[in-house]
Amino acid sequence: MISVYQLKSRFQGILRPITENLAKIGVTANQVTISAFLLSVATGAAIYYYAEECKYIFWLLPVALFIRMALNAIDGMLAREHNQKSSLGAILNELGDVLSDIVIYVPFLYVCFVNDWLIFGIAILALLSEMVGIMGIQIGASRHYDGPMGKSDRAFWFSILAMVLMYVPVEPNVLAIVCYVIIALLVYTIFNRLHNALKEVSGKEQ
Repeated sequence: MISVYQLKSRFQGILRPITENLAKIGVTANQVTISAFLLSVATGAAIYYYAEECKYIFWLLPVALFIRMALNAIDGMLAREHNQKSSLGAILNELGDVLSDIVIYVPFLYVCFVNDWLIFGIAILALLSEMVGIMGIQIGASRHYDGPMGKSDRAFWFSILAMVLMYVPVEPNVLAIVCYVIIALLVYTIFNRLHNALKEVSGKEQ
């Protein structure tokens, strides 16, 4: 299944010179991880408090999500390529991703008058999809990032949705259908990650 995550290596190549300069001035992977989370908090708060006054605040979402993806790539390269791996860093990275999704997407969907249960469903399934990705490590597989609604895919599609909402009047029932599609893709993502993790383990045992 096609996923934005497949572009990760190219994205990292573009960001590598920036990463090397940050390492030279003493910026750590954990500092970058925390910065990405704080950016998410600020974005979610701005959308929640100012969306009714100015719909163009939705431009913050794609911009912040792009910067967050860049920061996530940079913290990973700092950890792997500049000897900054740590247990605390691994925890901050995984926890930061899940919390960042919640503090950005929940306020965004709330101000769009999406049904509370749909918001809750998307938040819980996004959390579960990341937990399942981590579970692969516990059974001897790798950390799985498979789509079609992984972290990068969510950032892409929610950015598109935000830009559409700025310029096109969208009926609540249409927005609800979009949320149901996201939920269905999240369920498939969970299945896909479980399947691929088990398949990976099975291949190692043969």
